[in-house]
Amino acid sequence: MSSRLLTREELATDPIDAARLLLGSYLEAGGVRVRIVEVEAYRGGDDPASHCYRGRTPRNEVMFGPAGFLYVYFVYGMHFCANVVSLTDGVPGAVLLRAGEVVEGEDIAFSRRPASRSAAELAKGPARLCKVLGLDRSQNGLDLTSADSPVRLYAGEPAAKVHAGPRVGVAVAMDVPWRFWIDSPAVSTYKRGGKRRPSA
Repeated sequence: MSSRLLTREELATDPIDAARLLLGSYLEAGGVRVRIVEVEAYRGGDDPASHCYRGRTPRNEVMFGPAGFLYVYFVYGMHFCANVVSLTDGVPGAVLLRAGEVVEGEDIAFSRRPASRSAAELAKGPARLCKVLGLDRSQNGLDLTSADSPVRLYAGEPAAKVHAGPRVGVAVAMDVPWRFWIDSPAVSTYKRGGKRRPSA
């Protein structure tokens, strides 16, 4: 399993390229390590499904870079979602982490999500992923590329096969194929949007 942290330079790229790079990578926090198996790319001014489409706000400030930082937001008044910031400083873009496989700290993950019926369900979906890693808004803005950070992002093996399709649950740009995933039982179920917008 990789012990090499992803670098800011690697992540400072178009969110679509960053999304593909993140598949198979590892996110570690709160005593749990998750292998990322599903992601969604979001840009800024040219992506109406993005939190940054209408410009910079206190909520989305982190998404404007630089790359390699964690953007955490609260959605529907219930759940947290985690994103990896990409592109360059001042240019908004991020990748929503939709699902992962718990590869270390499974006991801790089950203690945080005791209703899970299997290991594959622990981080199957963005809210569940945040729950098993213990992520909330207090970690927003942490540097994922730093060895001293409590939340760290490690390189993984390049995925042999990457699937692409529409993003989940967005209210606009519903057919844009910027959701990417690799074969895994932890990949979430696709739900077409229309009213709600759990986007980055």
